[in-house]
Amino acid sequence: MFAGHFGLAAVVKAKTPEVPLWALMLGTQLLDVAFVPLFLSGVETIEPVEGSQGYGGSVIHADYTHSLVGALLITLLAGLLARRFWGKRSGFVIGAVVFSHWLLDLIVHRMDLPLLPGNLGNLPLLGFGLWQFPGVSMVLELVLVGAGFLLYARSLLKNTHGKMKSWALTASGAMGVLLLLSLVTDVLGVG
Repeated sequence: MFAGHFGLAAVVKAKTPEVPLWALMLGTQLLDVAFVPLFLSGVETIEPVEGSQGYGGSVIHADYTHSLVGALLITLLAGLLARRFWGKRSGFVIGAVVFSHWLLDLIVHRMDLPLLPGNLGNLPLLGFGLWQFPGVSMVLELVLVGAGFLLYARSLLKNTHGKMKSWALTASGAMGVLLLLSLVTDVLGVG
């Protein structure tokens, strides 16, 4: 769902131009950014699913960064930090974008999302498992990427005039290419 997260950030940017695009893009991936050092240290792991390759072919044991409580904590911290720099509304937007990562992961992940950090109490794991149906989950991501591109491009073109129109077209095209590349790497299992 790598690309889908970015597509959602582009949708949000179209509706909240005052929030920096880089902050929205980082926000949608913040749970995964926090996952990387824990993965590299062996605290959180990725386990391939037998007979499944590439897109959605793993169970992710992100028991801290992707637990519901862990995601809420990261969301709160990111929202408070954004509020300090860009104001109350932007803080709320960044917080919502950060938490959207967990919600989208809930839809696509197999049952590997714990409620509490470290899977404390061995409570049931969550995940609707859409990745088990690669075609359907790819369509969902394509919709998010397409909506992100279209809304972002429309908002840029609507708010620019004269010579800046060519810049807006270039920026929109670049966003479209980057969103499409993120989808391709996602499907190929590179992302």
